[in-house]
Amino acid sequence: MKSNSDTRKPYSGPVRSLVLAIDVGTTFSGVSYAILEPGEVPKIHGVTRFPGQEHVAGNCKIPSILWYDASGKMVAAGAEGETSTVLSQAEDEGWIKADLFKLRLRPRTMQLNMNGMRLGRLPPNKTAVDVFGDFLAYLFLCTRNFITDTHANGAMLWAAVEHDIKLVLSHPNGWEGAQQSKLRRAAIHGGLIPDTNAGKARIFFVTEGEASLHACVLNGLAADVLSDRSKPGFLIADAGGGTWDISAYSITAQNPLLIEEIAPPDCIFAGSVFVSRRARRFLEEKLKSSKYGSPEAVEHITKRFDETTKRLFRDDRTLQFISFGSPLDKDPNVGIRGGQLKLTGAEVRELFEPSIEAAFLAIKAQIDASAGVIKSVWLVGGFAANHWLFTQLQERLAPYNVTVNRPDSQTSKAVCDGAVGFYVDHHVSVRMSKAFYGVEFLRTFDPEDPEHAARESTLTELPSGPRLLPDAFDCILRQGIKVKESTIFSRKYSTELTSLSVLSVFEVLIWCYRGKGEIPTWIYRDREEFSTLCVVRADLSPLKGSASPQTGKNGNTFWKIIFSVEIHFGLTEFRARIKWLDNVRFKFSNTELLSNAHYREK
Repeated sequence: MKSNSDTRKPYSGPVRSLVLAIDVGTTFSGVSYAILEPGEVPKIHGVTRFPGQEHVAGNCKIPSILWYDASGKMVAAGAEGETSTVLSQAEDEGWIKADLFKLRLRPRTMQLNMNGMRLGRLPPNKTAVDVFGDFLAYLFLCTRNFITDTHANGAMLWAAVEHDIKLVLSHPNGWEGAQQSKLRRAAIHGGLIPDTNAGKARIFFVTEGEASLHACVLNGLAADVLSDRSKPGFLIADAGGGTWDISAYSITAQNPLLIEEIAPPDCIFAGSVFVSRRARRFLEEKLKSSKYGSPEAVEHITKRFDETTKRLFRDDRTLQFISFGSPLDKDPNVGIRGGQLKLTGAEVRELFEPSIEAAFLAIKAQIDASAGVIKSVWLVGGFAANHWLFTQLQERLAPYNVTVNRPDSQTSKAVCDGAVGFYVDHHVSVRMSKAFYGVEFLRTFDPEDPEHAARESTLTELPSGPRLLPDAFDCILRQGIKVKESTIFSRKYSTELTSLSVLSVFEVLIWCYRGKGEIPTWIYRDREEFSTLCVVRADLSPLKGSASPQTGKNGNTFWKIIFSVEIHFGLTEFRARIKWLDNVRFKFSNTELLSNAHYREK
């Protein structure tokens, strides 16, 4: 089977355009792009030159860090932020380092175990969205400079496309509407797009799992799996700095190539940064009675562990060493000799074990959810390069007749390249719903039902007379349903109003239930499984002229409004809207995804 770069169709747009895919990772970030020329087959490029990395040829990733001065102004970022000059100036002038900021945008339902450590403080007067936006602005500037410097007539090229650049932002599998809304606000804050409907329409979202899938197809890395009809199911496991993004797929057609999700995607916090966090805690305890137990020394030794020992670990039966100092550094009591800290293989293994076991369990759950269709796993992402991680997953999945493969080319930039591939190729035609999606409605009171009787104190009465119970959940889209991009899930509702003035700000909450099993009967607002996914707003004031007044039970006047709630789930961005009938014509609200009402940045 050919790689997708051989079968991609020419760009059919009328004018030259540019698509940028920005992957802001927990620990490292990168950018890929394609220049879209009418009639030509798009070619994907990577930004391989960043400030502070000029000495490293072809490096496509930079650290996801920023430095701010005491007033909250960004003064350095990326690889520049790790140079000796910046580190010295930061110490002298009291700069604030912002790292791991992506973790602050996580959904509240995704629990984060920092192993006793905390995320660093944010710069003055900055939110996590602001910091994310500042970093997007930095990556965007680097990209502009790279394109103008490396392409023929680069400055003219950029000037021709800069006001209509398409941006693809990748995010973990577990992120939804609230997080996408935050990323959109970050892009506006960073100046990548204007705060207009047209500007917002230039942003596209893709999960890191789906982007990784497109990268594998793009490079022909999974050709043997995709062309073997006896193995229709496969799993992409993107092992990054913060998260594992796990997605299961099968091939439904090869010309053109069409792919379906066969299990709801998963996302867990078990990336390489958590190995480092466990290492730091371990070193603090091991060195606490030594002169090397100061916070500064532990920080330095942990960094050296990250750069060498963690990357090279492959055998828990041999001694491991962290080289951090000069030949004069020694403390036999804690295993330091000649500037090296000696560790047993078992000690290093235990630093990896929680992340490996969490990944294995998540992968096994996907295999079970696919009813045994999955027979192969493809590891991508920076953490996937670790040999110990790779061999451990091979051993643990072998009893289930599942093979674990790792592409032989660079996989750390899979998300960047795959996000561009998602935009130009668009292979995934069917996705799986991850939860139960619906709205709150009023359920008719049944005094014979014990559950209803227990809720009798919350009864409400409509103007027309019926006695109803609030907090009832009406499911519009069930969990685990295969959804095509063109499919719309819709339910019709009605409401009774005693004043038409509220029609101009008509709102409907979309609720999400992430529990397992049957559809819940009621909305439990205090339970972790329930949250508001978004708010859909509509201006129904035009109905004032056509709505007919009615007389209620107590002689009061009311108006009955009928509308539908539609959910579009087959796209990578969740959308919902309100539909109503006005003078024999259907009208629709604009989708307005708002931040989760139950979510607070921490």
